[in-house]
Amino acid sequence: MNNKVFVSCAVTGSGDTASKHPDLPKTPEQIATASIEAAKAGAAIAHIHVREEDGTPSRRLELYKEVVDRVRSSGTDVILNLTTGMGGDLDIGQGDNPLDFGPMTDMANVMERIANAEQFLPEICTLDAGTLNFGDGSTITVNTPNDLRKAAKKLKEIGVKPEIEAFDLSHIHQAIKMSQNNMLYGKLYIQFVMGVKNAMPVDKHVFDYYIETVKRLAPNTEWCGAGIGAGQILVNEWSIAAGGHTRTGLEDNIRISKDDLAKSNVQLVELATSLCDKYSRPVATHIQAREILGL
Repeated sequence: MNNKVFVSCAVTGSGDTASKHPDLPKTPEQIATASIEAAKAGAAIAHIHVREEDGTPSRRLELYKEVVDRVRSSGTDVILNLTTGMGGDLDIGQGDNPLDFGPMTDMANVMERIANAEQFLPEICTLDAGTLNFGDGSTITVNTPNDLRKAAKKLKEIGVKPEIEAFDLSHIHQAIKMSQNNMLYGKLYIQFVMGVKNAMPVDKHVFDYYIETVKRLAPNTEWCGAGIGAGQILVNEWSIAAGGHTRTGLEDNIRISKDDLAKSNVQLVELATSLCDKYSRPVATHIQAREILGL
């Protein structure tokens, strides 16, 4: 077990949380500031989505550019992790024709989905490892094996490390297979995302089995746990106790308790780092996190 634990902070996300939290970062300036503040509070990685000024999720490259430029020019040596998850949402038609796609549909070519990584060369970007149900309605997030191979090839060419997002058991096996076939840039790094409705649940037995699977099939893998909603702090603690790393932030959870909104990403980072103290695991600096991940 690596004794040091790095904390990743997902500062804004792409969900409908903008209407539920008055201080959710929306503009590039706000997202960059939130990333810098999270880093100062102990986060080694800032996971970045972008939004329009009204809070609507966006894929516009000029918004990513402004966020990246602001963080890099601040002198804050946080590891930037840009999402490539946008552009894979398919809202299956609920009438007579299932191909009459609904309003939640947002589909883009896989090269367009990773264009932010190609243009701005973050040290890390996400790569969702498979298709999944996303939520409790009619939307699925589409990530075909062909698209995964195309994206992985391009990321390897440009030297950007993929953080493999695993929302289900098959995604773990897919990630390990891709690593064994030398399709990924650098050592394998998997993030378990638990708590998305109708995907991987926040369940300790499931969590333990996933960790055992990774240790059995790819023992040198670095892994990180992320919990959605009320499961965030549970997955934080499970991950830290089990020897992994963890993710927090307003993307995944906007509450510090059942009745209270988190004041900021900083408050959630501080809660995660306090758990590192509880389990006598030092919080990794940005430099140490790079060493752990082989960046």
